[in-house]
Amino acid sequence: MPTPRTLRSQDPVAVAVTEAVRTGDLDALRGLLAAHPWLAAARVVEEREGHGPGGRSLLHLAADWPGHRPRGPETVAVLVAAGADPDARFTGAHRETPLHWAASNDDVPMIDALVAAGADIEADGAVIAGGTPLADARAFGQWRAARRLLELGARPTFQDAATLGLLDRVEARLAADPPPAPEELTEAFWGACQGGRLPTAVRLLESGADIDWIGWDDLTPLDVARAGKADEVVAWLTARGARTRAEREAADGV
Repeated sequence: MPTPRTLRSQDPVAVAVTEAVRTGDLDALRGLLAAHPWLAAARVVEEREGHGPGGRSLLHLAADWPGHRPRGPETVAVLVAAGADPDARFTGAHRETPLHWAASNDDVPMIDALVAAGADIEADGAVIAGGTPLADARAFGQWRAARRLLELGARPTFQDAATLGLLDRVEARLAADPPPAPEELTEAFWGACQGGRLPTAVRLLESGADIDWIGWDDLTPLDVARAGKADEVVAWLTARGARTRAEREAADGV
């Protein structure tokens, strides 16, 4: 495969194609692709806050935050027909594909378009532990995206299953030999509290999860349930003596 051409974000062609992609101007996009046959596979490089130098494909531009771009699925079809790679990798601080970005933005139409175009639903490289697009959707609380990825055949991990309330899959993992390690149980429990999945949280706590673990974003299960307005889970955790991070640290003399 030839090396994709790289454009600085200030290059006039990069400016024009970025605008066409972000606004859904398909006529302008088709004109640019016709004038520059290499453009569909090109990378646009710039300094991005939180990412550092990195190269984005045009499909990354289409799926970029905040997602839900005008005529996004049509844009995907035009770019892929012109030679864009549905599994193009971000080059820089991570290796996410456009599908990872669509999942992170809860952009279900874009997920559908990318998968229909051949994107690998099990691609690794997420900013969340190098996982799949489902890992991004789960971690960022993008529940519609997560459900759609499952419908399309994504294979959930133990933590994915717990966070999404897939109790049958959680039970199967608990019954496996060997069973989940204590840290796996606790991480899955934290996820169930994040997702507001009370039956799953109950089951995992019964299995030995740490009710006061300080997890991602320095939040305990009680903290993350409150942040997600999972009131039923909050009430249950509180009744069982769960603590916030601040309460735990105060008790520990931190």
